Amino acid sequence: MNAKEKAVVLLSGGLDSATALAIAKDRQFECYALSVDYGQRHAAELSAAKKVAQALDTTAHKIIKIDLAAFGGSALTDTALKVPIAGEITDIPVTYVPARNTIMLSLALAWAETLNCRDIFIGVNAVDYSGYPDCRPAFIQAFENMANLATKAAIEGNRLTIHAPLIELSKKDIIRTGLVLGVDYSLTVSCYQAGEAGRACGVCDACRIRRKGFTEAGIADMTRYQV
Repeated sequence: MNAKEKAVVLLSGGLDSATALAIAKDRQFECYALSVDYGQRHAAELSAAKKVAQALDTTAHKIIKIDLAAFGGSALTDTALKVPIAGEITDIPVTYVPARNTIMLSLALAWAETLNCRDIFIGVNAVDYSGYPDCRPAFIQAFENMANLATKAAIEGNRLTIHAPLIELSKKDIIRTGLVLGVDYSLTVSCYQAGEAGRACGVCDACRIRRKGFTEAGIADMTRYQV
């Protein structure tokens, strides 16, 4: 049998990234999961990432530590800023972490080069999401263009592809897709301010979008809530 193509998959421990990993597996990639401890408010999602990586039988799972909390500027990295709970707003919310997806994709790109891997998966979504600029198709395409200008692999003819299979899906369709592919969403943590045991607050933007997805999909909500 021919060896499977390798893929690096960014895995936060949340619903979307778990689905992206399942899609990569379904496409017959040998998956290398990468999670980033960037100084976020809680470690529950990283614990979830370990469980998801194991459940979906990844070849390897790395957790890279960087300190975006040193810069602050986001309610997810600065505990002096409150996580908003008032619902949808028109501006980019304070939970946006400056340059987070750019940094994470860059780390994935570095690992992909060392693995002689030409494919990277990321679970960004531009339909049911918080309005972050680094979740849009234009950003993903721009990063792919940059990666193919900046890497030894691409210059030598091995072009890299950034896969964002969820980018045009509603949360409802993401959940339905993941369930077909065997994702156990009870393992995942999406909440911006989850407790140490991974229980969700139920009131932040991430919880609201997640709950809406389960409701619209007609699926029982598998989220573990604090109350």
